[in-house]
Amino acid sequence: MADPWLALEFGADPAERIAQVGAAHEAFLTDGAAPHRVREVVRRSWERSALLDPETTPPVELADDALERYRAAHPLSRVLPLFRDLLGGIAQDGAHLMAVCDAYGRLLWVEGHPGVLRHAERMNFVPGARWDEPHAGTNAPGTALAVDHSVQIFATEHFSRRVQRWTCAAAPIHDPATGRLLGAVDITGGDHLANPQSLALVRATARAAEAFLAGAAPVEPDVVHVSALGRDEAELRVGGRRIRLGRRHSELLVLLVDRPEGRTGEQLGLDLYGDDRLHPVTLRAELSRLRRVLGPELLDSRPYRLRGRVRADFRTVTDLLEHGDPAGALDAYPGSLLPGSDAPGVTRVRRLVDGQLRAAVLATADPALLAAWTATPAGADDLAAWEALARALPPGAPRRPLAVTRIRQLLDEYDVGRATSLQRTQN
Repeated sequence: MADPWLALEFGADPAERIAQVGAAHEAFLTDGAAPHRVREVVRRSWERSALLDPETTPPVELADDALERYRAAHPLSRVLPLFRDLLGGIAQDGAHLMAVCDAYGRLLWVEGHPGVLRHAERMNFVPGARWDEPHAGTNAPGTALAVDHSVQIFATEHFSRRVQRWTCAAAPIHDPATGRLLGAVDITGGDHLANPQSLALVRATARAAEAFLAGAAPVEPDVVHVSALGRDEAELRVGGRRIRLGRRHSELLVLLVDRPEGRTGEQLGLDLYGDDRLHPVTLRAELSRLRRVLGPELLDSRPYRLRGRVRADFRTVTDLLEHGDPAGALDAYPGSLLPGSDAPGVTRVRRLVDGQLRAAVLATADPALLAAWTATPAGADDLAAWEALARALPPGAPRRPLAVTRIRQLLDEYDVGRATSLQRTQN
């Protein structure tokens, strides 16, 4: 297939494909085998969704006044007229829905024909519901957020059986200044949506939204924006340029951001290579190449430091924590700092950011924040966080059985204190 994000190849029989993927879905639920008859993006999403009950219904986390306040404060509220202008016809044609979600998969707006909306309500496809993969399984907006790419999800490719009568296409939307994931725009309807046009439409709408936000944002001259959370290669934005760095240059950039006062070559070498692997010639060559990439106006030497004002996403997280805003910090946190790096200095900063955020979230005992933390790669295996989530949820809460199940799995893996911990969680 030319485009792996499209659900159907040209000329494919939709009914036949529904049956093939449906059989693969049932086989996956029965024996957990990774099916080869489904697209790679779907197979990986099923594996991420494997803890869910396939009959699950996503929880509604925001309603009434809380939903209105959250929507009003969200950056995508400014783009809602554009969404309605570009997708309004689809939303009112009696066969489709337009939906917009935040970076955690919470649906902010769901619009369309009243009859279609009533059908969608049966699976909790409503404003305030949580449609990220950890809560809803494979679906277009949730999977688009998980892989940070536009995607179609067709019929039986959905993990939840309740959603398998629908087909959807979604594309992620980013803050044009920082690159931070803001959410996704989605169109949902019947099997006829499995075509290149629907995917192209949401892609174009997402790009138009980013362009609108870029035009509406105040101009900040000489500000360098660094994005390094949840990605192995950092991205730098300055003066209208977007520069994606390689792994080693990403590590150097993070180390320079971490110490804005500047670093000597020896200090950088120790944080980059460690005590026993210090290579001054190699380091100087890397810094020389980095200067050519960034431009001499951005990288100073003696000591090595970045010029101008620098805003980095990992510093945004720690600044919000220092101001007592763990919810804002978690919302600004797409994942760990350069997770693939083993450079000692980067590892130290990564542990510091993750540790501060984790401690702040645990201290809140807020089930929404705890659930969001356990949905991150850093929190997915955090036994203490899952235990805190189970304690914070009331006995009848839909997510509590999932939390208890995850605790059992982690205790089996760790093989420590199982009975004591489970008893403490369930009391």
